[in-house]
Amino acid sequence: MTALPEHPASRLPGVDHLLTIAEYLELGETEPGYTELIGGRLLMSPSPRPGHNIASFSLLEQLKPQLPGGRRGVQDIDVDLELTSPDQPGYSRRPDLVVADGDAVARVDREGGMLRASDLLLVVEIVSPGSKRIDTVDKRGEYADAGIPHYWIVDITEPVSLVACHLAGDFGYQDDGAVTGTFTATEPFPVRIDLAALH
Repeated sequence: MTALPEHPASRLPGVDHLLTIAEYLELGETEPGYTELIGGRLLMSPSPRPGHNIASFSLLEQLKPQLPGGRRGVQDIDVDLELTSPDQPGYSRRPDLVVADGDAVARVDREGGMLRASDLLLVVEIVSPGSKRIDTVDKRGEYADAGIPHYWIVDITEPVSLVACHLAGDFGYQDDGAVTGTFTATEPFPVRIDLAALH
C-alpha cells in the first residue's frame, strides 16, 4: 500500500499548533504560491494565473493617479485582520490589492511586520477559478468583521464586473450589485475604472 503524500504544512517548523500572527511572520515564505492564516491554521494557495495578475496590475495602474493624498496602492501583501489579540491564533489574508495609509506602508518597509486592517481604506480581490465562494462569502465576512471600510470584488470572466461593498454598521457589507463597463464612485474616493481594460 502506498502512503499518502505528506501535506506541505506538516513539514514547516512551528506548525504543530495554531499560530499567532507573530509566529506566522517568523515562517517567512513557505512554498511556491502563497499562504494565509485562518484561525491560526495555514491555508496554502497556488500562484494566480497570468490573467489574474494582469488584471491586478491594470487596476492598480488605473487607481494610482486617482488615489487621495497620503494613500498608497499595494498588490499581493499580507494583512493582519486584527480579529484576535496578538497572543491568540491569528487571521491574515493576502488580498490582490489594497489601498492603505502611506505612513503604514512606510512603517512596514522600515520595521517589518504586516499592514493591519485598521491601516486600510479599500481591499480588492480578483475572483479566480475556485475562489468565488471564498471571495464572495468568507473574505467578505472577514473583511467586514475587521472593519475595512470598502471591499471590491472583481470578476474577470467576460463581461468583467466589479461589486463595490461598503460597511453599513451592524449589517456588514452592503452593495448595489455587479457593474460592468465603467465603474464610477465617489466613495471611498472619486474614482473611475474601465473594467474592460482589466482583461
